[in-house]
Amino acid sequence: MRIGIFMGDLGGDSSRVDAAVAVAQRVATGGFTSVWMPQIFGLDALTTLAVIGAQVPDIELATGVVPIYPRHPGVLAQQALTVQSASGGGRLSLGIGLSHKLVIEDMFGYSFDRPASYMEEYLQALAPLLRGERTDQVSDRITTRLTLDIAAPEPPGLLVAALGERMIGLAARYADGTVTWMTGEKTLAEHTVPTMRAADGGADKRVVAALPVAVTDDVAAAKALAAKIFVIYGQLPSYRAMLDREGAAGPEDVAIVGSADEVSERITSMIDSGVTEFVAVPFSRDDAPATFETLGALLDH
Repeated sequence: MRIGIFMGDLGGDSSRVDAAVAVAQRVATGGFTSVWMPQIFGLDALTTLAVIGAQVPDIELATGVVPIYPRHPGVLAQQALTVQSASGGGRLSLGIGLSHKLVIEDMFGYSFDRPASYMEEYLQALAPLLRGERTDQVSDRITTRLTLDIAAPEPPGLLVAALGERMIGLAARYADGTVTWMTGEKTLAEHTVPTMRAADGGADKRVVAALPVAVTDDVAAAKALAAKIFVIYGQLPSYRAMLDREGAAGPEDVAIVGSADEVSERITSMIDSGVTEFVAVPFSRDDAPATFETLGALLDH
């Protein structure tokens, strides 16, 4: 079973690159498939992964996810290919996404008009550059006329954060698949996976699902903690739509919380439904040892 770990506050200082390297080493030593970095308001994800890739061998490096609006596709391709080169192998999965109006328009000042159309224009420019090809594209909002000269062993993987049908279709057409967040097990099985498989080019694409996880004897306390930590995701429109589809009141209702057997059963069920990889987001320091032990036991399944 392919299981990755989403790096966040896992006991170290999440604002320091050396602490991120130490966490990545711990994840790699545990035998996990991949280590994932967010791109929010802390460390730059791709820069940090370049450092990790140079010091921590073998493990897949992934972003979850880089917002596309603040980065021209040529600039993002250049950075991703540099990480791929620095890591010494085909280890990078570049997860990209739209982010949210609150961030893109209200904080950065970019227009968030017709976001799915913007994503398609962006992918048309980005995907060829990642393959080492020239892009000569002029679209409504993006002009990209360039070739990059970076010695990367192979193109990075490309994943699109896709929740609705149109975005899933773009992930199938232009990328290697999708990575989801705050999308519950029922929605993955009944919406995300079948929509991807039915999309043009989507039959064999990756469907990566990320959710909060805690193996604990105190389910009520862990859910209360999840509700506090992840409260914003119950308010952002795109995630709220997925929670509503799931019938979840808030993020705590899609968090995978319970005994080792219960957590293992739920993750296994997701994989059986067609999710190709699971990314755990451990969120409770007190429950971290039991959580890592349970996740590690699933690696050989």
